[in-house]
Amino acid sequence: MNVASKTQLEPKENTKSESLTEYLIEAIVNGEIEPGSKISEPELAKRFSVSRGPLREAIMRVEGLGLIERIPHIGARVTTFSPKKLLDLYAVREALEGMAARLAARLITDEEIDALEQVLSTHSKHIQDSEGQSYFHQHGDFDFHYCIIKASRNEQLITLLCGELYHLLRMYRYQSPRSHSRPNDALNEHQFIFQAIKNRDEELAEMLMRRHISGSRILIEQQIKNTD
Repeated sequence: MNVASKTQLEPKENTKSESLTEYLIEAIVNGEIEPGSKISEPELAKRFSVSRGPLREAIMRVEGLGLIERIPHIGARVTTFSPKKLLDLYAVREALEGMAARLAARLITDEEIDALEQVLSTHSKHIQDSEGQSYFHQHGDFDFHYCIIKASRNEQLITLLCGELYHLLRMYRYQSPRSHSRPNDALNEHQFIFQAIKNRDEELAEMLMRRHISGSRILIEQQIKNTD
């Protein structure tokens, strides 16, 4: 897809590097700028009437998140997922998010528990409205996993999972094929994880989170085998 196509995420005039960064992140995550697409600095600079300095800064930020990669003699392109890269990502995610769930069960506040319960209620309504065809794809405070990671109070985990890995995971979640039963399965698993955290059961929270992410990894492996 041409980067210069119209988009609902188009930044306002006189946009700065932060707005360009947000635009590029969301356009890549939701597939508007397709995996493997070339990132053209002259094209983007002309489109948004910005100098190359802020634009290059935005591209470097997105590159730092792993959403853009530089290929020798080719230039900057949107990241593509190889089977190995994707499975490696989920293996790291399983370990780190399991730890985050354990810490959240220990450290989460009552206010955060209420907020997490509201997130699940929102997700449940979305699944009902979509007749079980899709999960609620949001980020930040509306993302169940994100909320748990933040509640872990561990800055290293937060930096890794909410920074370096977060948007790569969002990109795959947006663009991956899903079985029709998975949204309901995912919601049920989230509810069990929530109850373990609410009950301050650290061991159970970690086990359920690891099992939840392992289930997603197994689905990915099956999808990869089916396309071979």
